[in-house]
Amino acid sequence: MLIAVIDYGSGNLASAARGLALAAERQGITSDIRVTSNPEIVRKADRIVLPGQGAFADCAAGLASFDGLQDAMMARVTDGAPFLGICVGMQLMATRGLEHQITRGFGWIAGDIAVLPSESLRLPHMGWNELAFTPGAHHLLDKLMPGDHAYFVHSYALTGGDPADIIANTDYGGPVVAMVAKGNRAGTQFHVEKSQDVGIQILRNFLTWNP
Repeated sequence: MLIAVIDYGSGNLASAARGLALAAERQGITSDIRVTSNPEIVRKADRIVLPGQGAFADCAAGLASFDGLQDAMMARVTDGAPFLGICVGMQLMATRGLEHQITRGFGWIAGDIAVLPSESLRLPHMGWNELAFTPGAHHLLDKLMPGDHAYFVHSYALTGGDPADIIANTDYGGPVVAMVAKGNRAGTQFHVEKSQDVGIQILRNFLTWNP
């Protein structure tokens, strides 16, 4: 299984690759994990992972700056390759980002990426938070239980999304979207690669996901 971890200068690339390697090992899957900005490798990938950290606009610009990379990713995902966005990689799936300026996202899911309400809470939202979801709601949540914890670091989150696309929430002064999925495209607002056994189980589920 060829897994492309998109390298556009943002995200915990090495950590994401290590997490995927461990997930594949635990699942008994022979994997070829490439941290890459080569469009030709992306076009051949069986699965695509897009990490991201920092500002939405910076990540969008960084991805677009690599000749042919975003087009190759879009084409491969359109062809049916399962996609997982992590943190800002998930946010880029939305219609727009509102961080510092209005920036177009991929438009794969409805909604904007807007600042978290912070009247009484510190930003960024950083640390371990519980996941709330309906058991059996999606393959990516298999073998997890509501109340399992994941590791978050963010000040912006999806707002105005389609409830049908939201498969898990967390709470930080109110509901916050934690995971989305639509067709063969999914994303986690939290860092799966930092979420220990919970994150590895999600990556195992991603590697066996056949949307």
